[in-house]
Amino acid sequence: MKLGFFTMPIHPLSRNLTETLHEDRELAIHAEKLGFVEGFYGEHLTDAAETITSSLIFIAWLLRDTKTIRLGSGTVNLPNHHPAMVAGEVAMLDHMSGGRFIFGISPGGLMSDAEIFGNLERDRNAMLVESINMILDIWSKGPPYNLKGQFWNITVEKTQMPEIGQGFVHKPYQLPHPPIVVTVVAPFSKGVTEAAARGWDPISANFLLAPWVKSHWPKYVEGCERGGRKVDSANWRVAKSIFVADDLATAKRYATEAGGPYHHYYNSLGTKLIKGGRGNLFKRDQKAPDSSVTIEGIVDDVVIWGTPDKVADEILKFRDEVGDFGTLLYAGHDWQDKTLALRSMDLLAEKVMPKVNAAIGAS
Repeated sequence: MKLGFFTMPIHPLSRNLTETLHEDRELAIHAEKLGFVEGFYGEHLTDAAETITSSLIFIAWLLRDTKTIRLGSGTVNLPNHHPAMVAGEVAMLDHMSGGRFIFGISPGGLMSDAEIFGNLERDRNAMLVESINMILDIWSKGPPYNLKGQFWNITVEKTQMPEIGQGFVHKPYQLPHPPIVVTVVAPFSKGVTEAAARGWDPISANFLLAPWVKSHWPKYVEGCERGGRKVDSANWRVAKSIFVADDLATAKRYATEAGGPYHHYYNSLGTKLIKGGRGNLFKRDQKAPDSSVTIEGIVDDVVIWGTPDKVADEILKFRDEVGDFGTLLYAGHDWQDKTLALRSMDLLAEKVMPKVNAAIGAS
């Protein structure tokens, strides 16, 4: 099992923006030193706690200070962008990275983002499909493009000057395009099937109960079979909130207590999802009312914490429940205590994962 990270950073409102941006940048630099193979950054515009407004800009900031780790958008929320701009920016970033870029896409999940972009009442899944189809068409064809859709029309027919290059949108470094991944939230997601059929791979979100993560695999298999692809669990990425400490008391306090960074993260995220009508994600009994969901219960259900031995055992137990997957993505959380936060990453890479992989190999 490989190790990467996925962060949709949620910081306390009291923290300084400049400071948190540098903290989120340091996450990737430290992860590369520890041998993490990839890392993903989310983006949201209209949230004071979620401070990265463009995953592409943020990744560009990291390229000079990283050499081996692959960096991905987690995700570009396509309904909030013009497809032609995404095609051009991703192509440029892919060249800047020398092919280290992974293109994560989604319809976006923050409702205030949808409102500010005028998409609140629109079919954002349909917008996602139209956008990525246009992006791929731009990369596979030349001008004048002449793409007509329900949401966008793209052409340079009136203004192109091929002899000097005007009207041309650059193609990516990785041909025909960078690897495409989708973040999966819904249980038994039909989107996983559609993505797999098109050659794309899934990231199961870190805030899901194990049964909902498990439900993604058969839908992925279904899509691979429809698309004539080899079914390979190595292509499945699963994100997970994990905290590792040298002693059990510190691990429990930092990962579970109110006021701690993990509790704060799930208080923010859980509140948004429940009020947005997605409280089902936190309920094993789908008939239970949303009022039965508590932040303490969410943390207890989805966060793995403890000493290296305890965390390794719980990762293996989680894997036994959901099935084999190729990459564990360590979910990024606020560094309320930087020493403990960095130590958690160190212990995960140097103590936990060797034990996990030894157990997987032995089995």
